[in-house]
Amino acid sequence: MQYRTPARLGRPLSVIGQGCWQIGADWGDVTDDSAQAVLGAALDAGVTFFDTADVYGDGRSEQLVGAMRTAAVDGGAEAPFVATKASRRADPFAPETFTEENLRAWVERSRQNLAMDTLDLVQLHCPPPAIYREDRVFDVLDALAAEKKIAAWGVSVETCEEALISLEREHLASIQIILNPFRLKPLDEVVPLAGQKGVAIIARVPLASGLLTGKFSPSSSFAANDHRSFNRHGEAFDQGETFSGVDYETGLTTVARLEQALDGAMPLAEASLRWILAQPGVTAAIPGASSGEQARRNAAAGSAPTAEQAEVLGRFDAAVRETYDQLLRESIHPRW
Repeated sequence: MQYRTPARLGRPLSVIGQGCWQIGADWGDVTDDSAQAVLGAALDAGVTFFDTADVYGDGRSEQLVGAMRTAAVDGGAEAPFVATKASRRADPFAPETFTEENLRAWVERSRQNLAMDTLDLVQLHCPPPAIYREDRVFDVLDALAAEKKIAAWGVSVETCEEALISLEREHLASIQIILNPFRLKPLDEVVPLAGQKGVAIIARVPLASGLLTGKFSPSSSFAANDHRSFNRHGEAFDQGETFSGVDYETGLTTVARLEQALDGAMPLAEASLRWILAQPGVTAAIPGASSGEQARRNAAAGSAPTAEQAEVLGRFDAAVRETYDQLLRESIHPRW
C-alpha cells in the first residue's frame, strides 16, 4: 500500500481508503457481520483511511467504524484516520438550517458515534450550492477546530464549480469529488489547483457505483433499497451519485470499450482505481465493498505499479480519454 500526505491535512492516508456508505445504507441489506468483515479486511490489507458520514444508516456506519477503530487501538495498533461528513441531516433545500447550533449538534453526534474526542476530518456533505459562499458556516468549522473537536475540515462536492469556490478558503484541508473514468472534468482545474494548494483530493464513487467492475449487464437487477434502483434519475438525491450520472446502457457500452482496451491484462476495477491514483494531485480513492474479499481486492490496487502494469495503464488512459470524448463528455462535462 502506498501512502500520501497532503500538506494541509498533515496526516498520511492510504491511497486506497475504505468508503463506508455501503455498510450503512442504500446498497441493499448488509449485516453487521458483513460490515465488520469489510472493515477488518481493509485494515489488514494496509488501509488506514476510512470515510463515513452521519447519515449512512442514520449513524450505523459511524458506529461500526468507531467500534473498529476502538478495537484497533485497544489491540495496540495505530488509530486509523477516520473522515466523516455532516450537514445532510439539514433540509438540503433550506440553507438557513445550516446554523451554528445544528452544525455543533451534528459534530457532537459524530463524536459520540465514532467514540472520538477529536474527529480527524469533518466534511460538509454536499450542501446546497449557496452554502459554499456562507462565511458563517466555515467560521463554525474553524471554531470547532480551535476547540479541538475536529482536527481539520473539508467539503464533499457535487460539482467542479463548488470545488473551485471551496479552494478559495484558507483552511480547507480536503475536497471529496466524484472522479473516475466516467468523470474527467475534475482533472481540468480542480485537481491541479488543489495540488498546488496542498489540499487533499479524495476520489469518491471511484467505480461508478459498481459499473466499473465490469460485472453488470442489461439484465442485472438491484434491491429496492439500493440507490442503483431508486436513484437512477436523481429521485432521492443528486443523480451523479448513482453510476456517476451516466445512463446505465451508455455505461455498459463504455465499460465494454474499456475492457476491450485492457484485453484481459488487468481487471477493470483494478485498472480504474490505479488510473485514478495515477492522476497528479489525487490523494486517495475510496471504493466501497460488500465483502471482505472485495475490500482486499480494492486495497491491492494501492500498491506501486510495476513496469508492466504501468504500460497497461498507459493504454487504458488513452482508451479512457477517447471513450469519454466519444460517449460521455457531451452529457457529463457540462453538468458536473
